[in-house]
Order: sequence, then structure tokens, then C-alpha cells
Amino acid sequence: MKNESQILELSNPEADKKIKLDYSVLKKAVLTLRAVNHPLRKEMMALLEEKKKMTVTELYVKLRIEQSVASQHLAILRRADVLKTHRDGKFIYYSINAARVDEIADLIKQLAQ
Repeated sequence: MKNESQILELSNPEADKKIKLDYSVLKKAVLTLRAVNHPLRKEMMALLEEKKKMTVTELYVKLRIEQSVASQHLAILRRADVLKTHRDGKFIYYSINAARVDEIADLIKQLAQ
């Protein structure tokens, strides 16, 4: 299978212009939205927003889940670029990537219109 972007051009008669829809960009957006639209990951993000930064240990203790579960969900959020990490000695701190969350919020607003 080729690794080319598939672009679909659609007509928008209301705006009298063509809309280009890049499926690779759309797929990335869908994966990002799926990453943040999960109950446990929403809880994690709410905690991180409240505390500003936390370790995986602090998160799994607070949420009363297994460490492996917390790590898996944090990895999904990291791949979606919703979380940032910062190492301080042997500890890795997680925090919200505010710029990326703003991008996601803007995308949702545009889609909702």
C-alpha cells in the first residue's frame, strides 16, 4: 500500500470554493479525538489540570488503578501530543500540553459549526 496522502476535493456552493480534505490529516485528528474522549483519560487530564504536574505513581494511586493501566493510558495521551513529560532525576512528570489542547478545542469548534 502506498504511503501517499489521499485528498478529496469537495465543492462548497455556499462559500463558492472547493474544500480539500486530506485523509491522513483527518485520520490523525480522529485518533487524537479518540485519545481524549475516554473516561479514564479525561479523569487523568482533569487531575493534571488541577495539579499541573504529576508522576505516574501519583496518578495511579489517586485514580486507584494499576500502574500498567495508568502507563498505557498516559502513553496514548503522549502519542496524541496532549501530554508533555519532564524528567527530574529518576522521576518523570506529566503535564498538559496546553497548546495542543487549544488546537483540539479549535478543531472541535470548527467541526461543530
